[in-house]
Amino acid sequence: MKDLDWANLSFGYLPTDYNVRCYYRNGKWGEIEVCSDEDIKIHIAATCLHYGQEAFEGLKAYRCPDGKVRVFRMDENAARLQSTCRGIMMPEVPTELFEEMVRKVVRLNQEYVPPYESGATLYVRPLLLGLTPQIGVHPSTEYVFLILVTPVGPYFKGGFSTNPYVIIREYDRSAPLGTGIYKVGGNYAASLKANSIAHQKGYACEFYLDAKEKKYMDECGAANFFGIKNNTYVTPKSTSILPSITNKSLCQLAEDMGMTVERRKIPEEELATFDEAGACGTAAVISPISYIDDLETGKRYNYGEKPGPVSTKLYDTLRGIQYGTIPDKHHWTFVVID
Repeated sequence: MKDLDWANLSFGYLPTDYNVRCYYRNGKWGEIEVCSDEDIKIHIAATCLHYGQEAFEGLKAYRCPDGKVRVFRMDENAARLQSTCRGIMMPEVPTELFEEMVRKVVRLNQEYVPPYESGATLYVRPLLLGLTPQIGVHPSTEYVFLILVTPVGPYFKGGFSTNPYVIIREYDRSAPLGTGIYKVGGNYAASLKANSIAHQKGYACEFYLDAKEKKYMDECGAANFFGIKNNTYVTPKSTSILPSITNKSLCQLAEDMGMTVERRKIPEEELATFDEAGACGTAAVISPISYIDDLETGKRYNYGEKPGPVSTKLYDTLRGIQYGTIPDKHHWTFVVID
């Protein structure tokens, strides 16, 4: 294992030894290539640079107390990438190829998988780029699918602790029938301004309302939202929200706990009725929300300065499954290193 200050890692990029790549040419995927170069040679007129034909995913590898290294629901990441490929006209990466490349890149960089209980993980970033040089809006004919890894610390410095959020009305993350349901870079570029404003005002992250009516809760930054009340887990249903694999898992765990799960529109005024609220995603797992401010109306929706009991139980259960300390009855984890 590398001699790094694992306990003080930030959520950022650190070089590792290898990445893996596979090219799509002449209508088919080639062989997996192992590369130690961090650069990509790419044409200045490549489709991904001019017309945004690119997609990515995010998942993690965990060093577990039994000595094994596990990844979480990589089949779901493969399926979501395939959905994105269909949405923006790219060839689908077969699940078998996706999973083989994840296993290979984690094994090649196993010395960078942080130790158990360090609070750090190995972040796995699959990336698909359209390479064909052209000036004109057309799908590329050549692509590269690559996976890089980097050790990361907690997404929020405080780890599993509450954070304040703010509703930003001046910007939309995505349109109702746009690319919001796909994991493409343009969605994140669209969030940079609002995110910067939120940080300047002292909030952890921004909250978007639906782009059409500005009445319903959409996404919070780059994460899905959920609220807890009356033994019910409530999360927004929308054609502009990225389907979070973490949120899907939490919905199942909530049902396992005997809770009702509701996926539906959530009007802003309903925020006042929740006992707990949180943001969820691969990076933070769950970020409990202390309060949400609506600066336009002056309203504040409070959820407490400490994570609530339901959010805590959901977090502990999901983390336990990821680390192999709780039985994985839904078969979500994959052992990549014994």
